[in-house]
Amino acid sequence: MTVLGIIAGGGDLPIAIAECARESGRAVFIAALKGIAGKDVGRFEHVWISIGETGRAFRLLHEHDCHDVLLAGKVARPNWADIKLDLKSVTYLPKVMAAALKGDDALLRSFVEILEADGFHVVGVAEAAPGLLAPEGVLGKVQPSTQNRADIELARKTVAAIGALDIGQGAIVADGLVLAVEAAEGTDAMTGRIGSLSPHLRGAAGKPKGVLVKARKPTQDGKTDLPVIGVQTVANAAAVSLAGIAVEAGGALIVNKRSVIETADEAGLFLVGFPRSPDL
Repeated sequence: MTVLGIIAGGGDLPIAIAECARESGRAVFIAALKGIAGKDVGRFEHVWISIGETGRAFRLLHEHDCHDVLLAGKVARPNWADIKLDLKSVTYLPKVMAAALKGDDALLRSFVEILEADGFHVVGVAEAAPGLLAPEGVLGKVQPSTQNRADIELARKTVAAIGALDIGQGAIVADGLVLAVEAAEGTDAMTGRIGSLSPHLRGAAGKPKGVLVKARKPTQDGKTDLPVIGVQTVANAAAVSLAGIAVEAGGALIVNKRSVIETADEAGLFLVGFPRSPDL
């Protein structure tokens, strides 16, 4: 089995993937993005690279026998004018810039194509760390109500609609009303906006309502940028008195699953994995 190469951005996901891979007996090598990836990459064999060092990154991944490579973690769109590019980056820049104009999905697909053109096999989390995938069904002690399930269904359709336009992967619905959709600001910021809404639209202390739903965009191939939730996601949902969180089973990731479920139970939130609908 070859070494799993992880090109790591920010957040907990790259480390969670590395831990799962190592627990399964696989060696890991991390190419961590300077100023973006967290210090925990130091627990694994790693190297720090800048965004513009494509040639160096590829050379090191090849040298460490990384046939399988995975992209993981948060990376904000850079200001290309401020980045020092090596020769390989300059070569690929027109392709990347053209893809960026078509949206985030196209941009990520261009990165995958560039990696594969250099001889790498780009894998998704489902292949590298299947234990992170959300299972189907109610995951904690709290059961969603009939209204909660109706809100989940509307939120799923909303996420599918915005996802088809490459906008985002999340939505919040309460009592049949869409309260927020996710765009470039991310899930945490979207959830935080709920607190500024009129009290009659959202839940309140002791009277939670509404659901946060996260699912893949219809255009995603599963190799990159899967929706992710973690303990902070649950804490943020509880802070604005949501009733629960629902994610796509097999298509969304739960980082530190046990702690996420325990946190949801303690906060009185339901946590549900729903199957991907063939018509969405």
